[in-house]
Amino acid sequence: MGELLAVLMILGFMLALLIGMPVGIGIALSGFLFGWMGFGDFLFNLVPARIYGVVTKYEFLAIPLFVYMGVMLEKSRVAEDMLDVIGRLSGRLHGGMAVALIVVGVLMGASTGIVGATVVTLTMLTMPVLLKRNYDGGLASGAICASGTLGQIIPPSLVLILLADIMGESVGTLFAAAMGPGLMLALLYIAFILALGHFRPALMPPIPEAERNDIRGLALARKAVLALAPPLLLVGGVLGTIIGGLAAPTEAAGVGAALSILIAALYRRLTLRMIWDAAQSALRISAMIFFILIAAQVFSVAFRGLHGEDLVKDTLALLPGGETGALLFLMLLLFVLGFFLEWIEISYIALPLLLPFFVEAGTDMVWLAALIALNLQTSFLTPPFGWALFFLKGAAPPGVTTRMIYRGVLPFIAIQVVALVLLFLVPGIATWLPNAIGW
Repeated sequence: MGELLAVLMILGFMLALLIGMPVGIGIALSGFLFGWMGFGDFLFNLVPARIYGVVTKYEFLAIPLFVYMGVMLEKSRVAEDMLDVIGRLSGRLHGGMAVALIVVGVLMGASTGIVGATVVTLTMLTMPVLLKRNYDGGLASGAICASGTLGQIIPPSLVLILLADIMGESVGTLFAAAMGPGLMLALLYIAFILALGHFRPALMPPIPEAERNDIRGLALARKAVLALAPPLLLVGGVLGTIIGGLAAPTEAAGVGAALSILIAALYRRLTLRMIWDAAQSALRISAMIFFILIAAQVFSVAFRGLHGEDLVKDTLALLPGGETGALLFLMLLLFVLGFFLEWIEISYIALPLLLPFFVEAGTDMVWLAALIALNLQTSFLTPPFGWALFFLKGAAPPGVTTRMIYRGVLPFIAIQVVALVLLFLVPGIATWLPNAIGW
């Protein structure tokens, strides 16, 4: 009876999403309803302790601090300066602006980790310029979405912070493990753009020579240093202190938030209004994340009490191929769920149900976390509910259609699948850095 209720609870939550109920309310309601049906009022004695454990977890202090750091950098228009400089440095290269987009996505991802802010910023700054320079609208849309989502795999990423909690690993270890896959994915994006620019140059013409000649030589070098040095120092400082073991992620997040304010001041763009707006935006984003975290505890307690974990273990054990077959099933499941759900929902619904099997099988949790993070990133790009697509459509000029956006992201989704396959076949891409630093 309990396992049947566990299945019905999952179906009930899916139904709540289909009728438009907010995620946090839907997951808590389904957990309370079916949990109460399974073991009565005892559920209400267990839930408060779980919620208390979430709201008092020291590591979660890093979430609002990293969010604030990202929002402050977005509002200080750091990305605008980086993109202009890298675009000019690309010279006569076909696809140079698209390559600049990917590089800025890496730097912004390592500075912010907020997909919405990065995609909207890049769209507003670059889409009108790319279309004016006769870039293909689909290609421009795909490059912006792909670049904006790199922050979900390149540390410091909220995905990695929450995965560390779910999988029982340290945040620093997952940050180190994600560096290789994240940079590999960015390089695959750049390789695709350069190859496409070589074979189909009309899709992405270079920056006109007259515009490139506006700033040259020492003036361009000075502008490049001013635009790139502060974000690079911020990224190096935050990640270096974490990976080097000099500071905990929460402490490094506090330093990063403070440095983001200092960078805005160095750019002479810091105002009291900017500080207030950044605090409000960070509060809204953080509140959304923590509400889903708290609601997921109700669902998790109910599912375990209804012996749902045993049902999942037995089901995975029936799959052919043992551990490898179960891993392939997990990757396929996460990829399909990414078409319909956000990464937070997937992380706190699907993963806790399936992870106990891999723990018992002795799977390398660091490698598995990198695979999951890379897979979850596709949920931002996959139609029909990829949030990066919505962010881009909301900020794009009127001539950019939904069909154009969907067409543009397909090659980049395929590249992500290629990266996932490479990481699956070569675990060392993720494990070499944690092993090198002794983690």
